[in-house]
Amino acid sequence: MRRAGPATRVRNDVITFMPTPVSPLAPKRVPQMPEIAGVRLATAAAGIRYRERADVLLALVDKGTTIAGVFTRSRCPSAPVEWCRARLKGGKARAIVVNSGNANAFTGKSGREATRMTAQFAARAIGCSPTQVFLASTGVIGEPLDARKFDSVMETLVVGARPQPWLDAARAIMTTDTFAKVATASTRLGKATVTINGIAKGAGMIAPDMATMLAFVFTDAPIAAPALQSLLAQGVVVTFNALTVDGDTSTSDTLMAFATGAAAAQGAPRITRATDKRLASFRAAFEHVLANLAEQVARDGEGARKLVEVLVEGAVSKRSARRIALSIANSPLVKTAIAGEDANWGRVVMAVGKAGEPANRDRLAIWFSGVRVAFNGARDPAYDEAAVAKLMKKPEITLKVALGLGRGRDRVLTCDLTKDYVTINGDYRS
Repeated sequence: MRRAGPATRVRNDVITFMPTPVSPLAPKRVPQMPEIAGVRLATAAAGIRYRERADVLLALVDKGTTIAGVFTRSRCPSAPVEWCRARLKGGKARAIVVNSGNANAFTGKSGREATRMTAQFAARAIGCSPTQVFLASTGVIGEPLDARKFDSVMETLVVGARPQPWLDAARAIMTTDTFAKVATASTRLGKATVTINGIAKGAGMIAPDMATMLAFVFTDAPIAAPALQSLLAQGVVVTFNALTVDGDTSTSDTLMAFATGAAAAQGAPRITRATDKRLASFRAAFEHVLANLAEQVARDGEGARKLVEVLVEGAVSKRSARRIALSIANSPLVKTAIAGEDANWGRVVMAVGKAGEPANRDRLAIWFSGVRVAFNGARDPAYDEAAVAKLMKKPEITLKVALGLGRGRDRVLTCDLTKDYVTINGDYRS
């Protein structure tokens, strides 16, 4: 199934949005997203880049909401990333404004001015300080962002904000995504049931080393900003940081968490330290939401037809296992072989060898979807081409490598690399 880019028919620098076929790897079921006390959402079509679709999201949160965030490690970050980093230390938020279609990255002084104006427009409509308005942008890099377009919809967004439209919120931040990405979980904290909702976007330019493309998580749990920051920083390591689609880290990667504290009224204790033992169940639920969103991004990789789980074990350390797993997951030769349904273990050996980590060729063992194809540095004596070929036709592939050197192990999610990836990215600005 061909997945063309989402935008065609340019008219006066605004592109008519053309829906694309949904990824064949999309989840079969979309969760019912519950309301979270203290969170209201609204979307609008501001004409940032796309015509005839919502491209701005406003998430309003009640006074006292705490915030945490992790951002791209790119040395060329976007203006919104710089804005958020500078204001995160305040620990409080009243809103986040997100737009799709324009990344407001590599836009110089005009980009910084656009963030300042956008925050001021939102703060005026909400009745708060601009320092409590956070921003995120995604889309084309290097194009100026006209902040006046936010002013034209901001009052309507504030007045129309409601607790329910989580799917609409996720759709508004999509670019080349083919489906809205949402996740939810609930758990007990003290005497109260607390809820965690998350939305994300991302399909290409994905090799995060901090967070994700764009993702926003909301909870009614009463968690102080330092504790929330610690939870987020730890949770991202095994979720979004263990994800790659094409090896390219975005200038705009942003993951933010908001805790309204509304569940305190139902008996949830206020948590001030991430080491608090009462957080154990919440931590697991929080990481479940992050992991669910990260997997959805891999499932929606541009042009993807196969979800690939890369497992590395027997490395000298967990760090070493992660680097080898990423070397495999980012290899165009490995990814195209999987797209061609070819269990080409020679390309896996190549990726292990170039990772720059300790490895012994004569101890290597490799499995494709549970079938061992290589052992002790050579093809497995029991290798059955027909059996493996049948497994490679499935939409989900597990690739495991055992190094035989130590106890380090790790896991990375990726997808295959198809001709459609080239088509989508070749046409992206057309």
